[in-house]
Amino acid sequence: MKKIALLQFDIAFGNPEENFSKVKELVSKAVHEKPDIIVLPELWSTGYDLSRLDEIGDTNAEKSIAFLSDLAKKNHVSIVGGSIAKQHIDHVTNTMLVFNRDGELIHEYSKAHLFRLMKEEKYLVSGNEKSHFTLEDLPSAGFICYDIRFPEWLRLHAIEGAQVLFVPAEWPKQRTDHWRALLISRAIENQCYVIACNRVGTDPDNAFGGHSLIIDPWGTIIAEAGEEETIVTGLIDEEEIPSIRSRIPIFEDRRPDIYN
Repeated sequence: MKKIALLQFDIAFGNPEENFSKVKELVSKAVHEKPDIIVLPELWSTGYDLSRLDEIGDTNAEKSIAFLSDLAKKNHVSIVGGSIAKQHIDHVTNTMLVFNRDGELIHEYSKAHLFRLMKEEKYLVSGNEKSHFTLEDLPSAGFICYDIRFPEWLRLHAIEGAQVLFVPAEWPKQRTDHWRALLISRAIENQCYVIACNRVGTDPDNAFGGHSLIIDPWGTIIAEAGEEETIVTGLIDEEEIPSIRSRIPIFEDRRPDIYN
């Protein structure tokens, strides 16, 4: 069994200093619940202040890496660090950072599918790499927000061994029904746990719906937040996955020979 804590909060638009302080405070509260893994939302340090990323983005993710590494090590907890705006030499990516209990950065993933409705393609460059990692002995994969609308991308990772799918997001409130339906579907069709951390609050252009979720491979909701700032916790049992997959053997019954 592994205990998960999701930090669902209102991100201060374009204010990294305030957001770093908020995350530090929330992690200090979350560790009282003794979680194995803490999960943050998408672009937690800047919000969607995309036009100012040249000012407020994190060069090579250095500040975010140092900050999250320190939190993980001091609190002896693994952290799926949502995502941050990572400044490269000539572009910016929306990048997930994952740390183990020793504070080691074990994985980075840059969002593969950019969301045109929020103008991501104008300010960000998409990633092209898959997102496999092992955290707390869990074969895992990471995706970011809009990625969940591309089931073939998540299925690819499940076929290749992922059993837990982490999804940080800034999902708009008006499509909360889609958020819940898509995440439940991704859990059922891939027979994986889905751990999804959304934000709440508003920015100048959007309102965000919260409803962070922990979903089991049957599609049953283990824990769900509302629309307020909160820390959501829930237990997942990795030993359930082989049993579920043996009862309905979808991976054995696939017909890739006809899918092309």
